[in-house]
Amino acid sequence: MKIKSIQAFAIASDLMGGPATTPERRPAWTTHAEVASPMSHFPRFKRLRSSWRPRWPSVACLVTAEGGSWGLGMTRYGSPVISIINEHLAPLLVGEPCTEIDTLWDMLSAMTSPYAGGLSCYAISAIDLALWDLKGKLLEQPVYDLLGGPVRADIECYATGNDTDWILEQGFQATKIACPHGPADGVQGLDATEAVVQATRRLIGTERDLMVDCWMAFDVDYAVNFAQRMQPYRLRWIEDCLMPDNLDGVRALRERLPGYGLAGGEHWYSPAPFASAASARSLDVFQPDIGWACGLTGCLKIARIAQGAGIPVMLHAGMNTAYGQHFSLAVPNATMGEYFVGSAPGVPFDEVPLTPGTAVPQNGRLTPSSAPGFGLGLTLAQVQALAV
Repeated sequence: MKIKSIQAFAIASDLMGGPATTPERRPAWTTHAEVASPMSHFPRFKRLRSSWRPRWPSVACLVTAEGGSWGLGMTRYGSPVISIINEHLAPLLVGEPCTEIDTLWDMLSAMTSPYAGGLSCYAISAIDLALWDLKGKLLEQPVYDLLGGPVRADIECYATGNDTDWILEQGFQATKIACPHGPADGVQGLDATEAVVQATRRLIGTERDLMVDCWMAFDVDYAVNFAQRMQPYRLRWIEDCLMPDNLDGVRALRERLPGYGLAGGEHWYSPAPFASAASARSLDVFQPDIGWACGLTGCLKIARIAQGAGIPVMLHAGMNTAYGQHFSLAVPNATMGEYFVGSAPGVPFDEVPLTPGTAVPQNGRLTPSSAPGFGLGLTLAQVQALAV
């Protein structure tokens, strides 16, 4: 069966559910917390990521086959990505066999090679995810069965967020906090961050894993000082310390922090940098985003690279989408899934708006939908109604 059409369009970021019926205990940490970032050196934009990140809407991509079946993929970054899909990639794929996903992925990679990079990989991701959703529907199987079937009964999740008391109530056995300060805050910032890490370790106890997300805010020297300062708190890893193109810096961190857990790859968008990191064993955990790193097909390639090097893959926010959930159930070295908790304490997860078909963790574990495709549970009319 061949592709009849591909259409990308803007959608709201939160797609499912209305206002929560359970009152919040307090505002979510995301409404007020300072988080270290690449813009921390610029006072006007220092405190909140929302002050400098683009306000483009999310993106949906609808792939329709000649017989009328369709699949839906989703990604980010609005009009630039929509233009890449609708004005370049979509017309070139019409008439191609819709189930030959590996070949289509190779074509998309070649088509975007003159401007390869982040935004092109977001566009490839949306199309690729839609193709997998379509294939699952055509074969009447969940995507995880197309990948060989579940390799685990359910997915162990860790929670990312700074409302640690609420995370503990939900039964998670591992948690990651956002680092509040970086080099721009000097020694006082390091002291303040240590106080947060220390308080979190005391709250979760010694039996749970604790990690810190540094979100591209550090340089190599600061990351080394940070890691050494945090040794008493037994961090499982520190994450995403450097700007994403600083591959030499990642290798330098590995050399200067032997035996220290290092994770990253959230802002790597193709298999190539992961292959470099696997060869050098410079990271202990790979964290691609399935909606950014060229889709399910791209992440499968990354997982195979990682498996050969004995490295686990834990998708960035993988438990917040049905796409990441299916990947994590079926891929052997996807040993744990990240669930980002940005909602208010007291509001049950099943009342928090998420993309359709997305299961939520129960006591720190999660089971994806078994419906065909990614189990998004939408009619075509409902998909078209998502457009903003």
